[in-house]
Amino acid sequence: MGILSRLSKPFASWVIRDQTRWSMDAVNVQRSVFQQLIRGGLNTLFGRDHDFASIHNFEDFQQRVPIVDYEDIRNYIDRIVAGESDILWKGKPIYLAKTSGTTSGTKYIPITKESIPNHINSARNALLSYIQDTGNSHFLNGKLIFLSGSPVLNHDQAIPTGRLSGMVNHHVPGYLRTNQMPSYQTNCIEDWEQKIDEIIEETLQQDMTLISGIPPWVQMYFDRIIAKTGKKIKDVFPNFSLMVHGGVNFGPYKAKLFDSIGAPVDAIETYPASEGFIAYQDSQTQEGLLLLLDSGIFFEFIPDDQYFQEKPDRLTIGDVEIGVNYVLILSNNAGLWAYSLGDIVKFVSKNPYRLVVTGRIKHFISAFGEHVIGEDVEKAMKLTLEMHPETELVEFTVAPQVTPKQGLPLHQWYIEFSHSPRDLTTFEKGLNLQLQKLNSYYDDLIAGKILKCLEVVSLRKEAFRDYMKSQGKLGGQNKVPRLSNDRKIVDHLDQYKLS
Repeated sequence: MGILSRLSKPFASWVIRDQTRWSMDAVNVQRSVFQQLIRGGLNTLFGRDHDFASIHNFEDFQQRVPIVDYEDIRNYIDRIVAGESDILWKGKPIYLAKTSGTTSGTKYIPITKESIPNHINSARNALLSYIQDTGNSHFLNGKLIFLSGSPVLNHDQAIPTGRLSGMVNHHVPGYLRTNQMPSYQTNCIEDWEQKIDEIIEETLQQDMTLISGIPPWVQMYFDRIIAKTGKKIKDVFPNFSLMVHGGVNFGPYKAKLFDSIGAPVDAIETYPASEGFIAYQDSQTQEGLLLLLDSGIFFEFIPDDQYFQEKPDRLTIGDVEIGVNYVLILSNNAGLWAYSLGDIVKFVSKNPYRLVVTGRIKHFISAFGEHVIGEDVEKAMKLTLEMHPETELVEFTVAPQVTPKQGLPLHQWYIEFSHSPRDLTTFEKGLNLQLQKLNSYYDDLIAGKILKCLEVVSLRKEAFRDYMKSQGKLGGQNKVPRLSNDRKIVDHLDQYKLS
């Protein structure tokens, strides 16, 4: 057993003892985080604008600080970008994380010296939780690959700017750097396809034991290795035993990834965002991701059916219920205050608090009042794939067709299959039936002949890769929205349809 593997186990025990402490005392821990945050924002421009000096409890905070999204605080962010201090948080951020918004274009999310440990330590603790949970630390003896954005930072502005995954790369602990892949030079390559090719050249002869990244880009890495070697991943990397993934639901990609590997491997799901590292999978046997309640983030939750109301209920951790969809709101030690992340989550456990991500508040289909969300389409697809085990998909997205050339309106599922179903019509009917079972509004619209059954639109090989490339979003942390209430995405995908 290597030295890293040996040392990791007592370290994991220490971290998990602390994790158990705060996870079982959620309400008090969040109250303490809230008080620390108010003190940190007290003498800022935002704090003065919202009278932080008179905030003594959460009810005061609710009255003074409204729910915001990026556009609502853009004027504050612009002043930070210009180099001003004490705007949203004391002092200046150490970085600005550049990210793409679905409605705001390029966004700049502040990362402070107080908030960077949330990103670094949470990623580390996800691995330590796995070690404590399973006893497996052997993966630390081999090479660890992180498929991420470029670590190159832009210093043209007052504050260094770049991709969060690249910033985090600068803070990888020294004891992991000798095991980390790819090389810094390769990681700096901006063109994703060239970068993947270089990563393959660097890693093919290495003892890869852990691979981390967003599932579709990990799959691209696997596909190119298989094309180059003619072998499954387990035959190329026999000691590969752990995959770390996040950013999208793992379910639709799992079968194809494991087929490419040649055997199942353990997986750790994470929930990182530029705004904060929210949760990670702390157990291989329990459902859901452990919400990180003691990491500089104060959480609020709005029932998703109230989100667009003028005065929705704003709940704290002690108020949430299992099985209810909530929009996640956060305040953090980077100066985001009552900030809507746009994600919909659902708790599966309260002791400790574990959740699953069920969709995006702006990613839904409700052209006819059906309010189909990401959880609905992903579960429908998962259940249908189980009924058609010969079928594997690469990617899919769903959109309404309000004005078809003939017949009733419908939902269209644009799917790139790696292995098509034997009978597409049967697959289509099964998919529609599963969605009806999962969403009563959709079921009513089908029964009432307001909508006709969904249609699968099959796309040619590498359609989604070519689409993302055409949008300048190939690789890194970019992902295809699972569903939209308009046809902007699928109108682009029409050029890749199979005849």
